[in-house]
Amino acid sequence: MPKITFLGAGSTVFAKAVLGDCLLAEPLRDSHLALYDIDRARLRESRLMMETLNRNINEGRAKITAHLGVKNRQRALKGADYIVNAIQVGGYEPSTVIDFEVPKKYGLRQTIADTLGIGGIFRSLRTIPVMLDFCRDIEAVCPDAWFLNYVNPMAMITGACQLGTDVKMVGLCHSVQGCARGLLHRVGMLDQVQNLQWKIAGINHQSWLLEITDGGKDLYPEIKRRAAKLNQAARKDPAMKHYDLVRLEVMKHFGYYVTESSEHSAEYMPYWIKSQFPELIDEFRIPLDEYPRRCIAQIEHWKKRSKELVANPDLDHRRTGEYGSYIMEAMETDVPIRVGGNVLNTGLIPNLPSKACVEVPCLVDRNGVQGCYVGDLPEQCAAMNRTNINVQLLTIEAALTGRKDKIYQAAMMDPHTAAELPLDQIVALCDDLIEAHGDMLPAYK
Repeated sequence: MPKITFLGAGSTVFAKAVLGDCLLAEPLRDSHLALYDIDRARLRESRLMMETLNRNINEGRAKITAHLGVKNRQRALKGADYIVNAIQVGGYEPSTVIDFEVPKKYGLRQTIADTLGIGGIFRSLRTIPVMLDFCRDIEAVCPDAWFLNYVNPMAMITGACQLGTDVKMVGLCHSVQGCARGLLHRVGMLDQVQNLQWKIAGINHQSWLLEITDGGKDLYPEIKRRAAKLNQAARKDPAMKHYDLVRLEVMKHFGYYVTESSEHSAEYMPYWIKSQFPELIDEFRIPLDEYPRRCIAQIEHWKKRSKELVANPDLDHRRTGEYGSYIMEAMETDVPIRVGGNVLNTGLIPNLPSKACVEVPCLVDRNGVQGCYVGDLPEQCAAMNRTNINVQLLTIEAALTGRKDKIYQAAMMDPHTAAELPLDQIVALCDDLIEAHGDMLPAYK
């Protein structure tokens, strides 16, 4: 029977999604589910939930074990066939608060700060060392396992592990699956499409919808006509505002739609959050400090949700669209599937750097996750990706070498940070963030 180890199993809702899916996939129903976390209370909650689910939807066929703390991590990993990662190093407090509040002192505002920007850089710097520890354990006790990473910043964390270790790893994100249908819904065309086909490639949270067709008919011309009309009305009339103004405007100027939401995309580029043009915040409905608000709401919501998941004897589950269980099932059965995965750019997108972690269509079968050749992106799309990749590669270099100057250089290359702050202030901001993180970061030379 396969062994599936879930790192960060205290992420109870997400553990239910991925592991609940596994209990509904016939080749995985007899699996050993090894739950690992460093939080005793959250680990206990997830174990109780999974034991209930196992009884209710799987006739108790799976074996479930729980493993607490670093000293038990290798035991959780030993003999694993698949590893799912859902950790968050530092949590909301103190880490996320630091990521937002320290930059505010320099006038630097963010929306989500989990992928790029100064917040994304420091989220990576405190997460990559933990991930490398995971990888060293994997190399020691389960070297043939596939490591499925769901943690952001996706490209920096996954890329660091792919460049710095020999672990077999793929990064997984939700934004690819729903991109095409979400765009069609936004412009009022979803119900009209009978045979939707699409092609997406780029980097995580900034992949490009390169093609969107209905039975071979190109849908982009009509999409763009409707999108331009929507944004024109929304920019003039507050009553017409919607939540995708930034992405539709990017599509207007760059020709293609990006996978991740407008609140994310606004901080990956230098055009939107600008102290010199504060009116853009309202005009394009950019939700500053959105991630801290979500964290606070989720913490409050969990007080109620925990009872629904942990103390509900009738707990049920329906299989979700998360890639995890489908990847494992394809490897177990050798029945191939296609997913959007984050892998090293081994020539898959020739006009992006070879060290970049790219998001491309991947074939999955008994041979594992194999990235598919895409070819060159439209040059303007590749150029935009490269502005993000610059930051990613320098942050990875900082994490792998322990060099503080690489942290400064990563921040200096960040599109939003560089558009707002001069070099001396960027250095001072990084120093303040390093000091605020304290022991959460390794020492840099």
